[in-house]
Amino acid sequence: MRAVVIHAPKDLRIDNFPDPAPDANEVRVKIANGGICGSDLHYYHHGGFGTVRIQQPMALGHEIAGVVAAVGDGVAHLKPGTRVAVNPSKPCGQCLHCQEGMRNQCLDMRFMGSAMRNPHVQGGFRQYVTVDAAQAIPIAERLSLAEAAVAEPLAVCLHAGKQAGPLLGKRVLITGCGPIGALMILVSRFGGAAEIVVTDVADAPLALAKTLGASHAINVASNAAALDPWRAGKGVFDTLFEASGNQAALRTALDLLRPGATIVQLGLGGEMTLPINSIVAKELQLRGTFRFDPEFELALRLMGEGLIDVKPVITAVMPFENAVAAFELASDRSKSMKVQLTF
Repeated sequence: MRAVVIHAPKDLRIDNFPDPAPDANEVRVKIANGGICGSDLHYYHHGGFGTVRIQQPMALGHEIAGVVAAVGDGVAHLKPGTRVAVNPSKPCGQCLHCQEGMRNQCLDMRFMGSAMRNPHVQGGFRQYVTVDAAQAIPIAERLSLAEAAVAEPLAVCLHAGKQAGPLLGKRVLITGCGPIGALMILVSRFGGAAEIVVTDVADAPLALAKTLGASHAINVASNAAALDPWRAGKGVFDTLFEASGNQAALRTALDLLRPGATIVQLGLGGEMTLPINSIVAKELQLRGTFRFDPEFELALRLMGEGLIDVKPVITAVMPFENAVAAFELASDRSKSMKVQLTF
């Protein structure tokens, strides 16, 4: 079997890789589609992010979908030929936070394609993966495997929406329109937001934002004054989804938020210095959001029922043998949103 493996920054290879048969309660999945995530790009360009660094070769990828190829003993609900999305999260189920119902905060999480543990948890950019049967979620007939591979980032955004609270009738600001910002538009629309304003510093993702349903898409690098109407009084937005990880984006957005507004911080770009006086004086609610748990299956259900359409977010699909070219394309925000590999 072959896999897309990172060895060091800019050292991405197609390597031979172990291909174990499924043990009891496991399934072997033939991967069809895998989406390149921002964390994959960090490994590719920098060898990691923050204190997390590649210590040994690691298969990348955690946005994957495919077809069950074999099942182990004890697996009754899946059979060869079943189309599935693979949930990359494998919480222990036993620790304090798992027992509290916060499995995304598991103390012993095994998340595919992550160098946080040593040895690393190998990712899903492989021709086959063997996982716990509970991680392989059947998908609706109407759903393509390419769409199913978007379940993971959509789940991230659904969890962020949950952290924000009800969006019905709310004015929503989304700063940063990469794949997560784009999917937050779809989640905000589904949640019933009355107005969705998206900001970025590049025109291409903002053009897509409009097609996804943003009320306004503003390039703050070339036209920052376009945000002035929302500065009326003490600001008007009820909810901010900060998806850029950029300190300047968060600081600028504070002037646009009404007193009591909720900030959900999705973007990770390093440590920030917060204008705490503004947060205190306007009684703003700052909330973090981390990965997902039940939202993975919810994402598949919403897509499978046609309630959320992620197809416009998928801007390129390339064979995994061309992984380096695909990663370079995914790094060019003027040419791509979500780039997927096929296996």
